Amino acid sequence: MKDDLLLGGMEGGGTKFVCAVGKRTGEILFETRFETTTPDETLGKAIAFFRRHSPEAIGLACFGPLDLDPRSPTYGSITTTPKEHWANIDVIGLFRTELAVPLAFDTDVNTAAYGEFRAIQGELVSSLVYLTIGTGIGAGIIIDGKIVHGLAHPETGHLRLPHEKTRDPFGGTCPFHQDCFEGLASGTAMAARWGTSAEDIPDDHPAWSLEAHYISSALVNVILTLSPEIIILGGGVMSRQHIFPLIQTMTLDLLAGYNPSALIKQQIKEYIVPPRLGKRSGILGAIALADAISRE
Repeated sequence: MKDDLLLGGMEGGGTKFVCAVGKRTGEILFETRFETTTPDETLGKAIAFFRRHSPEAIGLACFGPLDLDPRSPTYGSITTTPKEHWANIDVIGLFRTELAVPLAFDTDVNTAAYGEFRAIQGELVSSLVYLTIGTGIGAGIIIDGKIVHGLAHPETGHLRLPHEKTRDPFGGTCPFHQDCFEGLASGTAMAARWGTSAEDIPDDHPAWSLEAHYISSALVNVILTLSPEIIILGGGVMSRQHIFPLIQTMTLDLLAGYNPSALIKQQIKEYIVPPRLGKRSGILGAIALADAISRE
């Protein structure tokens, strides 16, 4: 395989899209970003970018929920998103019509997880969970080197957590479940509960202890269900690095000595970690998806 093969990647978020063309070595040659507006305008800009730079395969990552079942007549579409104008948009169908190259398609968080997995492959890790905690909460799961899809795709952001209403009477922001993980611990929930965005809450504010508690409660469920070899926490809320020691300590406390592996306790600082690719996990993961499909 040629290392100089041109590969495209799209990271489509609810706020902005990032498109890039680079090499399978990870070198980015061309990149653009633009606001997420209407589907026609936004996807039109992405297609025009790829036409200019002619990649030989493209990895498409998009916010969801998505239909990822190749057997489904609506495969490649956004499904029940609350984002105005974007429900039932056939993303992959539009790209197939406009660009005659192999296409890979997955959720934005699955793609970020895959980017992180590719970045640590030399460390003999075959499983990981990547959680993004920002405006919403989602998870990408890699088991035996493969992205987990299942019936649709995992929605870890909607885990039901113990809600101590005496300590935290806040009702939650999820329009479906109110006080699920996302409803209690997303950036949206933090802003609604405390009246200011997570980035503006001081490090010593009690918000962070509560946030760490909810994240740790979710991680215990993840550890006991999936037993990943590493957990990566990304997204806007997790850019506040001071919360990592709180989460690491609280996760051990909530496991209460019932650790699936002694390594979790011995190496907790290396077990629950920030993304090594930083904010580039998604776009590099999309290019990695393009690389994988180009080899098929």
